[in-house]
Amino acid sequence: MFGIPGKQAVTMTDAAIKQIRGLMERDGRAGLRIGVKKGGCAGMEYTMDYVDEAEANDEVVEQDGARILIAPMAQMFLFGTQIDYETGLLESGFRFNNPNVADACGCGESIKFKDVSELTAEQTPGQ
Repeated sequence: MFGIPGKQAVTMTDAAIKQIRGLMERDGRAGLRIGVKKGGCAGMEYTMDYVDEAEANDEVVEQDGARILIAPMAQMFLFGTQIDYETGLLESGFRFNNPNVADACGCGESIKFKDVSELTAEQTPGQ
């Protein structure tokens, strides 16, 4: 995992924990895998999929019974992210409060991350 020893890669709000735990229990799944893929007008999009087991290089984050698995390619881009779940009148869904995002599109569906060298410098202690 790309990160700081002793610090969780991502955190979850109480609302996200409740939603993830409910999805895990309802569907009998081991957790939710989070990743990123190319797409959208800003360049990248988040992905979320149910999983039955962790893959060899997944980073597993557990918090109060909710389990997130972070795909290897996404680990550097998601470090420090807070995952929230918001319920509104017109839509409900997960929100990613990600300090690694440099820009986002107007619709909020896609993001552009900071350069890898900038992320590395920010997340490497003592530099």
